Amino acid sequence: MAEPSLPMLLGTVLIVLLLIPRTRNALLVLLFSYKLVWKYLNLRPSNDRPWVNDNKETAKAEIENTNVVLHNVRDFSWTTTREYEENWVSKSFDTTRVKDIWFVLEYFDPKRKGLAHTILSFEFEDGTFLSCSIEARREEGERYHPLAGMFRKFELIYVWGTERDLIGVRARCRPKSTTHLFKAKLLREESKQLLLESYLHRTNQLVFHPEWYNSISNTCTTNIARHVNEVYPGRIPKSFAILLPGLSPGLLERNQLVELGENTMEEMLVLSIIDEKAMAWNEVDDFSQVIRM
Repeated sequence: MAEPSLPMLLGTVLIVLLLIPRTRNALLVLLFSYKLVWKYLNLRPSNDRPWVNDNKETAKAEIENTNVVLHNVRDFSWTTTREYEENWVSKSFDTTRVKDIWFVLEYFDPKRKGLAHTILSFEFEDGTFLSCSIEARREEGERYHPLAGMFRKFELIYVWGTERDLIGVRARCRPKSTTHLFKAKLLREESKQLLLESYLHRTNQLVFHPEWYNSISNTCTTNIARHVNEVYPGRIPKSFAILLPGLSPGLLERNQLVELGENTMEEMLVLSIIDEKAMAWNEVDDFSQVIRM
């Protein structure tokens, strides 16, 4: 008589356990939990889903030395957060012509000071600007929530766009939010490297290797810190403010990451607000110049 195989023995044990009332329910819960965990661990990020319109396109950079053609740059005209004219464009630029970098800090709600969104905007010698907002990519019908963002609910997306779009929708169409604009303190050579060797490189990586957004480890601010430290090691130290970017003003001041002039950070937090300027924009003048007046 042939000896029973291991799968047969395991199957027999499982059947016996299921017949014992006290262990049956616990075993079923264990099996169900195992199935859920297995399914979760095998989820894979994708760029191919029914995205909301403002997350619809994936940016991609064609790079030849320092010259870049960046495709799928967002240039929406926003009336409200739900009413807009959709427009995607390509932008050509030379990364050696980066002049300055600007840091945008948007507080979602004055009552929740820890929660905020951060953006970097690159200024070129010809007075043009190009912004990048690192976000949780939402599908149709989805709304962002930081708790859901911890559990492979959203993919990561680098949204490249014009300032009138990426900054304008925040400063003009979100009445509860407060938007601040600071000039970053980076050497010019570092600014060029940050755009070409770090930001655009990661942008192209995501085209072929999508990633999960994570509310703790893979967010707008954790990625900004990672990019800056790639070109200037140690420039942004580890800090709780990177996890809760609404707390970042203290980090910015302590490490001299933005220009304050003769002002304290408390004074600069008032002077840097651009919402009224953005609201007063006549949609004819250069938006980027208006918010810096």
